[in-house]
Amino acid sequence: MQAKKFGMTLTEHLLDEQRQSPDATGAFTELLNELIVAAKVINREVNKAGLVDIYGYAGRENIYGERVQKLDEYAQNTIVRRLSHTGRLCAMASEESADLIEIPPPYPMGSYILLMDPLDGSSNINVNISIGTIFSIRRRLHASGPCTLEEVLRKGSEQVAAGYFIYGSSTMMVYTTGRGVHGFTLYPSIGEFLMSHENIRIPPRGRIYSVNEGNYGYWDEPVRRYVDSLKVSDPSRSRPYSSRYVGTLVSDFHRNLLKGGIFMYPADNKDPKKPHGKLRLLFEVAPMAFVAEQAGGAASTGKQRVLDIEPQTLHDRVPVFIGCAEDVAEAEEYIRDGRTE
Repeated sequence: MQAKKFGMTLTEHLLDEQRQSPDATGAFTELLNELIVAAKVINREVNKAGLVDIYGYAGRENIYGERVQKLDEYAQNTIVRRLSHTGRLCAMASEESADLIEIPPPYPMGSYILLMDPLDGSSNINVNISIGTIFSIRRRLHASGPCTLEEVLRKGSEQVAAGYFIYGSSTMMVYTTGRGVHGFTLYPSIGEFLMSHENIRIPPRGRIYSVNEGNYGYWDEPVRRYVDSLKVSDPSRSRPYSSRYVGTLVSDFHRNLLKGGIFMYPADNKDPKKPHGKLRLLFEVAPMAFVAEQAGGAASTGKQRVLDIEPQTLHDRVPVFIGCAEDVAEAEEYIRDGRTE
């Protein structure tokens, strides 16, 4: 990959990527640019949320029975409004909506599908912890006509782009189009995302594990054994792992992507409505898995590569172990083989 200069704007980078694809029409670049504008608007509202009436419960529950926050609604509405008019999408889907989000007339339809978690980490909004937006872009299967569910329910390996925005001490976009992972930081004084992390590579093995250990008693025995093993030294580790857990997927994943580590959300038996875990395959797990693999990491359910899973419904949930490749492989050894020691 040709070296880029630190400080290259995100728009310059997108155009450079476009030039490397002889068949590119500019439609994908335009789509991402509109998503970036939407993220800037969301970032502005997140930064002033404590000063206006945008904190708190929106008065309804989503498809999962979870309380929707005002900022959840604002983020989704911003993205939908911003991208509906582009003529580059045939449909959108969100973890906050039960069904596909159609492109309303008179706007033309395009050849891409956008899947999103508009505001990941809603439970952390009111305590001022970093939150984010996760996105996945796919190319539609049919040349024309309304977008069908069949075109959305496809393996994560068919994504053409995925990434996330993280709204924290600084605002960043991390994304991949299948040619490496790059990070861009928003410079508020000029309103531009500038390259700050070129060709991100996650270490082969980390020193951090991220998991909600409050669910320990609800995990299968092999998962408990694996987490217990991380707390002690063994021949493969010079010292025990450190536990770091924010509770926002974007934040935990981003830290481990840069520093090395493994994020886990195993299946548990705490809630019979969620027998396969909590995180949503299409809106959270598959996009992050695409980023992880492009950075040299891995993502697994413990028994299967995430990007090989064929979803059955729009809102499928799966367990996930994601991060450094050697850490994920070790987790798989415990879980696949029912390892207990």
